[in-house]
Order: sequence, then C-alpha cells, then structure tokens
Amino acid sequence: MPFNPDRITNAIYRAAVEMGGRDRTIAEGLSQQVVKILEETAPPGYIPTIEEVQDTVEKVLIENGHARVAKAYILYRDERARVRKARAALASRPSENIPWAKIWHVLDWSVAHGVNTVAGLNARIARGEFPQIVKEAEAAYEEDVENASEMVAERRDDLKIVIITGPSSSGKTTTTMKLGIRLKRMEMNLVTLNVDNYFFDLELHPKDEFGDYDFETPQALDLPLINEHLQRLIAGEEVLIPFYDFKTGHRFNDRTPMKLGPKDVILIDSLHGLFPAMTHGIPDEQKFRLYLEPLLQLKGSDEQYVRWTDLRLIRRMLRDSVHRAYDPTRTLLHWHYVRSSEMRNIIPYLGTADYIVNTGMPFELPIYRARMADQFAHWTEQYRGDPLREDAFTRASRVHELLSTITPVTDESAVPSDSVLREFIGGSIFEY
Repeated sequence: MPFNPDRITNAIYRAAVEMGGRDRTIAEGLSQQVVKILEETAPPGYIPTIEEVQDTVEKVLIENGHARVAKAYILYRDERARVRKARAALASRPSENIPWAKIWHVLDWSVAHGVNTVAGLNARIARGEFPQIVKEAEAAYEEDVENASEMVAERRDDLKIVIITGPSSSGKTTTTMKLGIRLKRMEMNLVTLNVDNYFFDLELHPKDEFGDYDFETPQALDLPLINEHLQRLIAGEEVLIPFYDFKTGHRFNDRTPMKLGPKDVILIDSLHGLFPAMTHGIPDEQKFRLYLEPLLQLKGSDEQYVRWTDLRLIRRMLRDSVHRAYDPTRTLLHWHYVRSSEMRNIIPYLGTADYIVNTGMPFELPIYRARMADQFAHWTEQYRGDPLREDAFTRASRVHELLSTITPVTDESAVPSDSVLREFIGGSIFEY
C-alpha cells in the first residue's frame, strides 16, 4: 500500500489513547523517529514491508520509555495478525458472537410471512401487500419489546441500571422510548444518564490521514468518570453530570446535579453499553443489558443474505441527513471506523446481553431503493479503482447491486409514526 507517515502517527496515538495518553505531539515526534530509522537503514530503492515498519515502531516506543504504549501496540498488531490468519483459514466453527437461536426465530418468522427472499418480498409488493408487511413486521418488533419489558420488571427488586445497547443505527433511541413507556406503566421510574456528555474534548480524539475523527471507539468516552458516577449514584450520592457541546467539541464538567430516588433505575442508551469498563464496578445482578440488531433474514438474488451492517449504514445515512444535515458521502467514508470499532468493542460482548431485540424490518429495503439507489450507483462509479477508498467502493457496490433487485416503494404512509424506521427516515412522534 502507499506509504503514509500519518498512518504511523495514528497507530501510535491510538495505542497511547488506550493507555490514557492523549498528547498527539508526542506521537508525531515518535513517528518522525520511525521514518528516520527506516530511511537510514533501508537500501536505496528498497520498499519496507508493513511488518518491518511495525517492528520499528515497537523499537522506538520501547527505546523512548513508552513501554505501556508499546504493549498496547503489540497487542493490537497481534490481534490484526490473528484476524488475517482466521480469514485465510476460513475457520469452520460457529462464532460465539452470533445469536444463532434468535436468528433462527427471525428466519422462521420470515419464511412464514413470505419475506425471506427478495423474490418473495417483491411478489407481495406486486400484490399490493406492502401495508400488510409493515403491520406484520411492526407487530413482531413490538412483541420483542414487550418481552424485554416483562423481563426487566421481573427483576425490579435488584435492578439499578437498564442498558440499551447495540451497534450504530440499530434503533436504540426508539426502542429506549418504547421500553420506557412500558416500564412506566409498571411503576418503574427510569432516569436517563446521557453518556454522550462524557466525551473527551474533540482535540483529544485521534484523526486519520483523511482528517476524520474516530468517535466510534469507547476510549472516546471518559469511562472511569462514567463508572465512578454510576457507582456513586447507586450508593445514593448526588453527582454533577458534565455537558458536552457538540458544536464546539468541548466538555464542561460539573454541570447538572443528579441523584436517584428510592425507586429510580438508571437508563443508559449507549453504543458501548456492553463494554466492561463502562460498568465494571456494578454487580451483574444490578444490570439488565438489552442488545439491539436489525437481524433481517432476507436472501438476495445472489443467494447471499442481506448484511445487517449494510442496513445500518443506510439508516445512518438517512438519519444523519434528516436530523444532522450530515452529508451521506461522509457517512460512507467514515463507516470503516464504525465497523472496525463494532468488531473490537461491541460484537465480542454480545454474549453478555440478557435479551436481544430484532429491529430489522423487511419493508425498509423497498423504501431505501426509492430513496438511495441513485446515490449508491454514483458512489460505486466515483470510488471504483481508488485504492484509498476501497472500503467505500466495496460497500457502495454491494448495496447498489442489492437495491437494484428490490421493488421500490415511494408511499411511506403505511409506516406508523412510532416505528423504529421513523427514527431514520423522519416523521417520528418521538423527539431525537
């Protein structure tokens, strides 16, 4: 791949961030040392391998007294090597990070309703059954949320925290609203702790060679402070919650007082709710962890199942453009961060969830076809052959091929105003 010293700086800085260090200037200085050594030791015209560059990084870190950062870097390097090896070996054993029982339940439902294939979905739309598909899918989702609320209520005597988590654009906000309404009817008083207020200042976040900030890592949050506040709240103390200004990228500490009443339960809606460091001081019996994922079981014309990450990519594009005036192109180019962080910091802990809610709707793809197909076709051509945008091209071309086989639906009136999909396409009765 093309040599870019910024990649070295970013790798060092990420390792430092994991160890609590956030001085990018030091990372840049160490990176310059790495480049100097490579230039001095490599024969004229020689192209160093990635492994040789990584060896030099380890050497420079250790020689400069950054042993803990070097350890984090070595562990990351080893992890990447194992991932490559696993892919090459095509390991045959089932992944423990995949909820097979839940997937089977969703697949069985899809087959029973004739929406387990693109051909079946298109046939029902052709018969004018789109509104019926919406009703059926919404009923299944509501049943999932109802089951979750009953499980929470059964543990009300011990619970102190309800965590709603899942990867980006899995429907956490809408599901949180619906769960809260149900639990309120059961006389459970939920008090929201917005962990977004615990972001570090923007200038402390790592950037890549394209100038993008990585907000998807749990280390972007002040995890020790979150955990400290949770423990103090559960102990009956009052804490001062910080406020994060997303416009300026700065956090202001000690802003909003918070204290729990005798029957209050903390509600956390967080991307990294399962990440151990966020609640490591809270006993498991005091936590209920609800995991969300659009577990759509729909096979395309290529005999491959629709990827959940592609559904969430489209959802985030639509949500960011509707609610945040964010260019969908930037969402596509940033998605490699999203997916990488999910694989490292979310998926490995899926097995610790107490219940899983499927937020995938078979009727969302026909809507996406009408809204987004042309843009994905454009991105496919724009990034074709660009080695620096290979990830964007791969995702865009895959989604474009899928959407081209789906019958478009432009009339969205059948989608209820409290649907989880309204979180992304607009028109929700809930405020976001």
